[in-house]
Amino acid sequence: MLYTILLQATTGNANAGGMDWSFMLMIIAMIAIFYFFMIAPQQKKQKKINAFRDSLKRGDKVMTAGGIYGRIREVNDNYILLEIDNNVTIKIDKNSIYQSMQDVAETGADIANKK
Repeated sequence: MLYTILLQATTGNANAGGMDWSFMLMIIAMIAIFYFFMIAPQQKKQKKINAFRDSLKRGDKVMTAGGIYGRIREVNDNYILLEIDNNVTIKIDKNSIYQSMQDVAETGADIANKK
């Protein structure tokens, strides 16, 4: 049986020394499809999120990744001071801001809970 498998393997490949171009073309097509359907949309989404976080300013109402609602009191490079109640301010990482409450009011949809 092993002899039959080895015999089929050697006779089945006509150009044993070279690579089959149709196989190479199929691999390149799969990589291109993967890029256009998976990587490019994710990069576009990440750019949109980064633009939103860069546009944050004092007084904006936002929601954090942990579900805390508040108003921005101060914006720095890496963190935000978020006022969650009268005289209650927390310091959070800028990357944990999901969305502004203005976006929710305008679209009527909660972006953070979309799947």
